Amino acid sequence: MARNPKWLLHMGLGRRVGNGTLLFSNGGGMKNRGFRVDVLKVDANRLDSKFRTTHQTRFITSQQGDSKISRARKAAETDMANPMNTDQFRVAAKAAVDEIANYYDNISDHRVVADVEPGYLRPLLPASAPLDPEPWESIQADIQSKIMPGITHWQSPGFMAFFPCSSSYPAAIAEMYSNAFNGAHFNWICSPAVTELETIVMDWLAQALGLPECFLSGGPTHGGGVLHGSASEAILTVMVAARDKYLNEATAHLPEGEEKEEETWRLRSKLVALGSAGAHSSTKKAAQVLGVRFDTVPVSEENGFSMTGEALAKKLDQLKAKGLEPFYLTATLGTTDVCAVDDFASIAKALAPRAGRPGEVWVHVDAAYAGAALLLDENKPLAKPMAEFHSFNYNPHKWMLTTFDCSAVWVRARGHLINALSIKPPYLRNQYSDNELVTDYRDWQIPLGRRFRSLKLWFVLRSYGIRGLQAHIRNGVTLGESLEAKLATRPDLLTIFTKARFGLVSFRAKGDSEEQINSRTEKLYEAINASGLFYLTSTVVNGHFAIRVCTGVAAVREEHVQKLFDLLVETVEGQLKLE
Repeated sequence: MARNPKWLLHMGLGRRVGNGTLLFSNGGGMKNRGFRVDVLKVDANRLDSKFRTTHQTRFITSQQGDSKISRARKAAETDMANPMNTDQFRVAAKAAVDEIANYYDNISDHRVVADVEPGYLRPLLPASAPLDPEPWESIQADIQSKIMPGITHWQSPGFMAFFPCSSSYPAAIAEMYSNAFNGAHFNWICSPAVTELETIVMDWLAQALGLPECFLSGGPTHGGGVLHGSASEAILTVMVAARDKYLNEATAHLPEGEEKEEETWRLRSKLVALGSAGAHSSTKKAAQVLGVRFDTVPVSEENGFSMTGEALAKKLDQLKAKGLEPFYLTATLGTTDVCAVDDFASIAKALAPRAGRPGEVWVHVDAAYAGAALLLDENKPLAKPMAEFHSFNYNPHKWMLTTFDCSAVWVRARGHLINALSIKPPYLRNQYSDNELVTDYRDWQIPLGRRFRSLKLWFVLRSYGIRGLQAHIRNGVTLGESLEAKLATRPDLLTIFTKARFGLVSFRAKGDSEEQINSRTEKLYEAINASGLFYLTSTVVNGHFAIRVCTGVAAVREEHVQKLFDLLVETVEGQLKLE
């Protein structure tokens, strides 16, 4: 084989001498053969052997270097994919727990409502996410410097707005475990403990509230409880069940086919969901989501802003006269505005003629906040009429020291929920579900995945016990009554709009006309919130502007109620001097 002699130089087998003559080696040293480079012939086998030896050595050396670089790169990528190892987590988590505990111990030092302008946070943060991991110390520092200024402190004793969104250390610890057991938990098989604990805890809670036996998992009507994220989710879910129940019953006489489908769609266009004028807006929103009509039942001050059976019957007649189909009603135990309780007995009486028959109105009782008050023996009678209704919900995350989100929902007959919401694609099937040996809570809700919410409820129930929770609820009730009594001592400045109930009292400023009362009350409300010492909310009921104060936050004490009252008096007196 002839090769270009320039390879000799490349391979280190020769060197040039004058006149282009090449000295080359055959393994025994350099010899001058006197050949011209351009005519030199070389032994191919010997050159190939030398080429392989030399270049393999160079390749191996290069490969070893590349391997070191590759290992370093992989190590760096591994570090980036796991920026916090177990030891680092222990340190960071312990520091976070200390920081949280200090926050709660000193929460009164903070202004209740965040004192920032809309959009405050964007200039403080980069325009895009970091490409490389940041140290935990930098992230933790930003909690204090960037996040804390924009936090409204719902656990503060000065927070008397809305309804409480309470928390507790047992619930916080449960959330840590829940995060550790992270999963979607839609089937029993996904985590049997998640499903079974929920069933047990919901039965415990139903018994503690004094709910009728029909709402227990082993009750005579095959009812039971489930945990949702919010009362809004609960209302939407049971409204879906109510809609399908109504339509299925109304078209049961028709054979499957086009005629039944057409009649179903005709009826859907006439469906009406109802709530009182004081019902939470979530009922209207659920109707909007489902594409059905919504109407309200009026309430009056004479009846304490409660919905009555008489007013409901009148509304039902009006709707029927228009050819509409009322299929669902939200009754309320503790309205958002003034904590009114609807007249359950008269509502049941008004609906009795159709109860248990096709075309009946599904009644859901929304007790999102005040349901916790059923823990008190004196309120247990309010639970008895629930046996006449289809579903009930309240939020332990409001007044029962269980961190958000945790909304407890019970149904008298689970079959209506399952029929409306059950899904059985092949990838969700398993022998336990197929043989109907277990409860699959995915069929009791709109989402598929679910959180391990029952764990925090279990922790709270066990840590406080029913008596401990009763003491907490009674404290909130007593403080509301205390504020009412204080307001009554200054009728020259303030008037009670609705008496304290379940820790909520509403009041107005004194005035000579409705216009003046509304104006003074609104100015008082704005001044109190501007102080930063307290956070209150307002409402407008039948044209009356009123201030709401809720004393359900766990940190509120008598001293805080007195401080609020003193500030109210001082502010009103100051405003009157300026008129």
